[in-house]
Amino acid sequence: MIRTPLRPLARVLDAREKGENPDAIVRENLRLRHEAMRDQARTRAEGRLFIMAVLFLCAFTVVGARMGTLAASVPQEPRMAATTGTAITAQRADIVDRNGNVLATNLATHALYAQPPHMIDHARAAAELVRIFPDLDEERLIKDFTGSRKFLWIKKKISPEQMQQVHEIGDPGLLFGPREMRLYPNGKLAAHVLGGTSFGREGVHSAEVIGVAGVEKAFDTFLRDPANEGEALRLSLDLTVQSAIRRVLYGGMKLLNAAGATAVMLDAHTGEVISLVSLPDFDPNDRPRPLTTGDAGDSPLFNRAVQGVYELGSTYKIFTAAQAMELGLVNAHTEVDANAPMKWGKHKIREFRNKNYGPKLSVTDVIVKSSNVGTANMALAIGKERQQEFLRRLGLFEPTPLELVEAPGAKPLLPKNWGDIHTITASYGHGISASPMHLASAYASLLNGGKLVKPSLLAGGAAPTGERIVSEDVSKASREMLRAVVTRGTASFGEVEGYAVAGKTGTADKPKPTGGYYDDKVIATFATVFPAHDPKYVLVVTLDEPSENSGTKPRRTAGWTAVPVAAEIIRRTAPLLGLRPEIEPATDFGVTLAGN
Repeated sequence: MIRTPLRPLARVLDAREKGENPDAIVRENLRLRHEAMRDQARTRAEGRLFIMAVLFLCAFTVVGARMGTLAASVPQEPRMAATTGTAITAQRADIVDRNGNVLATNLATHALYAQPPHMIDHARAAAELVRIFPDLDEERLIKDFTGSRKFLWIKKKISPEQMQQVHEIGDPGLLFGPREMRLYPNGKLAAHVLGGTSFGREGVHSAEVIGVAGVEKAFDTFLRDPANEGEALRLSLDLTVQSAIRRVLYGGMKLLNAAGATAVMLDAHTGEVISLVSLPDFDPNDRPRPLTTGDAGDSPLFNRAVQGVYELGSTYKIFTAAQAMELGLVNAHTEVDANAPMKWGKHKIREFRNKNYGPKLSVTDVIVKSSNVGTANMALAIGKERQQEFLRRLGLFEPTPLELVEAPGAKPLLPKNWGDIHTITASYGHGISASPMHLASAYASLLNGGKLVKPSLLAGGAAPTGERIVSEDVSKASREMLRAVVTRGTASFGEVEGYAVAGKTGTADKPKPTGGYYDDKVIATFATVFPAHDPKYVLVVTLDEPSENSGTKPRRTAGWTAVPVAAEIIRRTAPLLGLRPEIEPATDFGVTLAGN
């Protein structure tokens, strides 16, 4: 910048000529110079202040926006960043029944953990925690809090009320981690189907929920797959039917002093499992630990419908009769030898209570009266090879293909060396063991028109294979025989007016763990199909060690125990299934003339 001289020579000379003081020129120039410097400094300061104002405005805007975002968000505990390992995926799809009713879902909750170095009063915190969670050990907590540990879990799942109580302790070393837990809103209902879950990998801010039993484990990959976008797993169960059957079965088990009970209902044509109940049961929200001693069958975790393999007794007799008819050896009216006792080598085949229904019985009456001897003679005519092949085709030699992790381990028990005597005993359900689920699917395949079905827990599950087990005529004749069992045979208590129940009883002595059989313990089973003239559903009810004690002597046979329970189940559930009571078509027609 070019500065103006304070004493310009020309002006000084001019001032002297005019008699003026030259110092006034200096003072005036100094004033003008100072004013210019002042204006320049003011302009520079104003620019700086404007820039600072803009910067402060931006800073306060950012801070205010962040504060607003935090105020509008859900409060969460601080999270520790993980630098290694894969992210834990906790989200799990719902499980619903065939009508969309929720069987299993998720619930947001919290886990409680402690960081002892950040705690203020270890003893007080321990005492308060024990007050909130009585199952905790106060001395152990104090030892952990005052030791060298820097982190410890206190509770993996806590309720909102418990969380608030821990908050009120006010100790900064007690912290919460968000959790997603599995919730079963129906409690014990369908417990053995659902199974249960547990935590897998766990972190402070999340935990992996994994299936440990039932469909939760069988479909674990599907339920955890984010690609499914939360699509629910739809089961074939009907929640209302399941509830009704459990209520009736539980009452029957208590009234009949049974150690356990199970009921399976299938769609006769698709094999879909409408209901599966096993008692005693459990609450999957608080799944008990497996038994470490004693018989695993005594645990409430044991699924009697699938894992339990039993001698199912005379329920097998219809398989023998149906095969004999399919082979053309007999028809429903053919008379067979039923003269008891029957001698086979050193063995004697006897009837219940040493009765003798012989010397001859029609095939229908063999089933109606539940004749061991008549069934045995038909089995010998069939032969062991053909008998084994037929039972194998019915699925009674292999585990059921049911979508439960427990199913593959439930393999039927068969004779090691299948001789003629085993052909005889297997024909009436002794010396061979299977699960109630096996029996239900075999009855469905035999009685639905003769086409093989496989049980499934998925709604709209595996389509029937179309493989024919027996002809439609044999299937119909088998249903008519089983209908006669209810109308005039061993299952007379099974009649339900309007629903044409057909079925077969089975009472088998319960085997001892050490070998042999108990004299006063049985497995009582009633396998049914209804309506008999238009089969829709198959129901199998099995009671473990039942005893009906209203008379002078205990009555343990299926006709007195399993049959009335099954009848009440059908009476309660048939309307729920949309079945209207019908009047059975008469077999004979006549005209009656009435006078005036």
